[in-house]
Amino acid sequence: MLFRSCAGGIVFYQDQVLLLKNEKDEWVMPKGVIRQGNDPRAVALSRVREEAGVQAEIVMSAGETCYEFFSVTRRQPVCNRIQWFVMESAQGACTPAEPFVQAGFFGHDEALQLITYTQDRSLLAVSWEKYREIQRKM
Repeated sequence: MLFRSCAGGIVFYQDQVLLLKNEKDEWVMPKGVIRQGNDPRAVALSRVREEAGVQAEIVMSAGETCYEFFSVTRRQPVCNRIQWFVMESAQGACTPAEPFVQAGFFGHDEALQLITYTQDRSLLAVSWEKYREIQRKM
């Protein structure tokens, strides 16, 4: 099995969250593999920028998720461990980059309905509460 460390962002703009739709019709949040000992925070910010064209700032850590799948191209199982960061953007505009076919900021309830994977849905729900708590303190 191939083990990969990844980093990603849960990006908020006002009361909305960034989601990307991939070529498999899955709604996900931006993330990518951490290569050559790069900083997870830098990787997460760069994936948000590269995949959705969004400039964001990290607000706090959001925790980790892990999932396994079989890679047809690598012909072996892969385990991705993703470090997530809650982020904030000053802009609500985004542009998907390949392989994503759509990107947008969606309201909390709509985003929870759109997200394909249960663990991503749970991560968003918890991150939303953390983010709202920080906003209330400001």
